[in-house]
Amino acid sequence: MKILTAISLLLFISLSSFSQTDSQKIIALDLAWEKALLESDVVFLENLLSEDFIWVHDHASLTDGKKEVVNRAKQIQAGQMDNTRKRISRDQKVLILEQTAIVSGFTVVDRGPTPTTYNYMRTYVKVEGQYKLLANHTMAIPEE
Repeated sequence: MKILTAISLLLFISLSSFSQTDSQKIIALDLAWEKALLESDVVFLENLLSEDFIWVHDHASLTDGKKEVVNRAKQIQAGQMDNTRKRISRDQKVLILEQTAIVSGFTVVDRGPTPTTYNYMRTYVKVEGQYKLLANHTMAIPEE
């Protein structure tokens, strides 16, 4: 009985650390998404975004797919003006169920004159061993 309890405890600890590691990897990937947006990293965006990617912006004012996000990054790389100076994420929470990871949190985007805080929820799906960003929803938080 003691052996069974010990094995159960070790299994629980192993699984807990495994999911924590996965959560940390997802947060790192999500931070890399923010960096890629800031730097208009076309190659990273092309590799991260699912072909069916959808981004619903603030109050559904705009909906983008992979093509639009990548094209915008290409245009900025080609010299189009971009006034985004910083993107800082905070309070990330990760939920993982099988091959799907949901990340929610806040991103402060500084485009001047004052930064805007967005609440976001992103859905990542593991495809062939690699997470792809399938969906992103952002909503501006009103200033108080």
